[in-house]
Amino acid sequence: MIIGIDVGISTTKIVGVSDGEVVSPTRIKATDPVTSLYGAFGKYLYDNDISLADVERVMLTGVGAEYVDKCVYGLPTDRVGEFEADALGAQYGSGLSDMIVVSMGTGTTLIEVRGKEVKHLGGLGIGGGTLIGMAQLLLGTNDVNQISEMADKGSLANINLNIGDISARPLPGLPMDATASLFGNVNSLALPEDIALGLIWTVVQTIGSATVLASKANRLTEFVMIGNLTKIPQTKWVFDSLEPLYNVRFIIPKHSEFCTAIGAALKAVEGGVPLAGTHN
Repeated sequence: MIIGIDVGISTTKIVGVSDGEVVSPTRIKATDPVTSLYGAFGKYLYDNDISLADVERVMLTGVGAEYVDKCVYGLPTDRVGEFEADALGAQYGSGLSDMIVVSMGTGTTLIEVRGKEVKHLGGLGIGGGTLIGMAQLLLGTNDVNQISEMADKGSLANINLNIGDISARPLPGLPMDATASLFGNVNSLALPEDIALGLIWTVVQTIGSATVLASKANRLTEFVMIGNLTKIPQTKWVFDSLEPLYNVRFIIPKHSEFCTAIGAALKAVEGGVPLAGTHN
């Protein structure tokens, strides 16, 4: 088995890949990346009844991987660039060769992928961190599950301003239900549930629209969305509303929040940057 680990500053995601199949994706939180890494690794082995002898290689990626400079438990350990891991995981999950990968974590990263060619297009300072921070200010909670549950009961009628609110007829290329201004129609009737939905809609629609604009130069129309934000149910609603507007496809693959860890594991075939310690 190859173990792929996406090491964040406080959250680590780990998967096993055996015979091309993803095994039991897991995540764990801790106070620092090294604790998170070893905690996730130990828990993964224990929960899945895997011994160290069953592990052929460990592949690390993510910002927290830079804090790790030794082999994990003496096993052959390599480090993989995060953008390359994103690309490989997205290709595996979507079955596509060419796409724009949109990694929606605390912030958002856009990556152009054409076969083995990976190009970082840029990023947005908006993502899950934005959603959580704004929800804490406006709703008094930073629990993503609670935000999503509230949003499920919300309406955008008292939050967003649509084309139909400002025009008697559709504008060229813009139907009446297209958004003219996010949070542009907030009034005293808005409930906390409406605000929760508005926050999710604002973050996700901004990411989706930015992705479409970023794709204009390369003419790619298939976007693979990965990262934690993809697991919020309302995220798919937003992307579904944008597809006919822009004539593109937003794809959320299986195990979307673990794609970076999956990509790191898949890189084992080619090898990454070896870490110090026992290594074959």
